[in-house]
Amino acid sequence: MTAWEVQWRKGLFLPASGLWLDASHGVPRGVITHAHSDHIGRHQETICSEPTARLLHCRLSGHREVHILPYGQEEALTFDTTITLHPAGHILGSSMVHLRSEAGTLLYTGDFKLRQGLAAESCAPPRADVLIMETTFGLPKYVMPPEDEARAAIIRFCRESLADGRVPVLFCYSLGKTQEVLAALDPVGPPVMLHPSAMRLTRIYEQCGYRFPAFREFDPYMANGHVVICPPPHHGEGLLRHLPARRTALISGWALDSAATYRYRCDAAFPLSDHADFPDLLKLVELVQPKSIWTVHGFAREFAATLRERGWDALALGRENPLELPLTNPRSKIPS
Repeated sequence: MTAWEVQWRKGLFLPASGLWLDASHGVPRGVITHAHSDHIGRHQETICSEPTARLLHCRLSGHREVHILPYGQEEALTFDTTITLHPAGHILGSSMVHLRSEAGTLLYTGDFKLRQGLAAESCAPPRADVLIMETTFGLPKYVMPPEDEARAAIIRFCRESLADGRVPVLFCYSLGKTQEVLAALDPVGPPVMLHPSAMRLTRIYEQCGYRFPAFREFDPYMANGHVVICPPPHHGEGLLRHLPARRTALISGWALDSAATYRYRCDAAFPLSDHADFPDLLKLVELVQPKSIWTVHGFAREFAATLRERGWDALALGRENPLELPLTNPRSKIPS
């Protein structure tokens, strides 16, 4: 059995099939696992899920050839390679990419989350011989609290701010986190205002069947008595300059860092993430049972080292050189 060849060139490239995964620049043929801006490019041909195609239409201007691949449907990519998309649990439409060829099977997770969210499909990772996984929170200190606990803390922050005559402002990225937090807010609680970019994206969620508490577009002169959701401070300060009586909170997995409130210049920070935390990363490896593992993004080297300590064949994926991903024994130790 041969090995998979994967190259890193501002995205993952598989020369045998001519396929790119999450390339940030335009390529002839690429899979876009989800519609966050750092994972999309203006490709000649794009393969993605149906919700991702809708979000791309909103975020990228111009015409492009989009091949919509339903979850779980296996299709031929080349004469000897097939592709299947599986829900990644990260945001609406996010996908894991499963490839099958004479080299065996390969799973690329893209950004993912095993914990069940309120505004994304449930993650469903298949088994694979080779696993390429994102490791944003690949250190042991990144353990998210229970989702219900984080949501309750956010709601409490909003209620207490309003009771003090302040406008609660929640810093959330427009795609994914905004919709997750909006879905968590009390449907009979205070009304919500959204940043204009988040408004357009939330309407797409509604088209895909998601329902949210009442919301309207942000109006600084009518914001009293509302919860405001907008992008983090470096994007949103101009929008908020007419809200002197406000309390701000960052909603992010990085809230686990002690300096989060200082770094983001906010009053509070709540650890609610759309990425896998450290226990989820370990759990994914157990679910997939790969023979070889490559880690990408975040604490890739540190997490690969953790996996090797646990007996897995794991390395961080290099960014310069072509790499061979051989199919080795699933628990083989790597010599020191």
